Amino acid sequence: MPDLRTVEEHRARVLAAARPLAVETVPLAEAAGRTLATDVRAHHDLPGDDNSSMDGFAVHFADVKRADADSPVSLRVVGDLPAGSSDDPAFGVGEAVRIMTGAPVPSGADTIVPFEDTAGGLADSLGEIEVRRAPAAAGAFIRRRGGDVRVGDVVLTAGERLGPFALAAAAAAGVDRVDVRRRPRVAVVSTGSELVPPGSAPGRGQTPDSNSTLLASLVAEADAEVVLVAHVTDEVGTVDDVLARAADTDVVVFTGGVSAGAYEPVRQALSDRIRFDRVAMQPGKPQAFGALDDGRVVFGLPGNPVSVAVSFEVFVRPALLALQGRTALDRRHTRLTASETWTTPPGRRQYLPAAIDLVAGTVRPATPGGSGSHLAASLARAEAFAVIPAEVASVAVGDPVDVMLIP
Repeated sequence: MPDLRTVEEHRARVLAAARPLAVETVPLAEAAGRTLATDVRAHHDLPGDDNSSMDGFAVHFADVKRADADSPVSLRVVGDLPAGSSDDPAFGVGEAVRIMTGAPVPSGADTIVPFEDTAGGLADSLGEIEVRRAPAAAGAFIRRRGGDVRVGDVVLTAGERLGPFALAAAAAAGVDRVDVRRRPRVAVVSTGSELVPPGSAPGRGQTPDSNSTLLASLVAEADAEVVLVAHVTDEVGTVDDVLARAADTDVVVFTGGVSAGAYEPVRQALSDRIRFDRVAMQPGKPQAFGALDDGRVVFGLPGNPVSVAVSFEVFVRPALLALQGRTALDRRHTRLTASETWTTPPGRRQYLPAAIDLVAGTVRPATPGGSGSHLAASLARAEAFAVIPAEVASVAVGDPVDVMLIP
């Protein structure tokens, strides 16, 4: 189909316009879901001291290396170190210091003996103890200073998303503020005089507006900020009116109104400002994209809900992440085996809403309706999109299938 643009061609145009937004510094407590703009380096060694990984006793390995149940070794306890203590008690041959997990190891100790390797354990851990099992080697159960990271080491790399694990790593490394990219400000606009709000009973020729809910949720899940959710009819002037309301946004996403019909408000209003293309994909063939003179990026997606979901994943979500400076722009993909047969559209890449079984390693259409772009309620059953190349005419049981995993 020579008049169709490839997915890669359209995506390249989108990403070329998605330049990273400004950098701002925020407290760690406000950084969840943000994207790092500069590397995070450790402010101190982690751990900051040699410390014990067990509750037990700091000892000299030479004193206990031959201990066993038949020949236990007795040691005199001369100190006690709870976690958080700054004490560094001295002890000599035949002596030990009781120590709790995380406490700094005394300078003279080279090994930890856990409570369970002594005769009395915690119940008999002061005064004199009896070691009944020798440590495997000197250094046993000691976590070394800097064993995780050293001061100045890169803990997190620019372009990473600050999820819970990353935030915890930054905090552990002594960081309380991070440089991040500003969140994109996004307007979501559904078009069509036939749309009615969710909860309203649709009359003849009407349909509930599910696209606004779908897109607002997808935008938020991509860590962008939804600042406007709107619906416009097919009347002349409604698109320009909503663009004026969305003047302080970075991205405007329209659904519907981009095809070749008689009532296509986005095409009628913006045909001289953004580009309208047909992309070799199914669903989602009609696509519009461009940047306005004020720098705002505008997407025009098809109006059918499955087309909206697919178009968002393939084009809009990568752009929102690129605006945030994210290194990874795509969902995770995996390779599974088809457990059912289905046909594919000629000459177009198929994105089929799919159900997957990761234990069995299989994928199948999520609904009997396959990839029908109007199947709004059935979209809830999709756990992934099966991505079938344009040159493949059909999928048979047992065929390997590329699968895009979605939440």
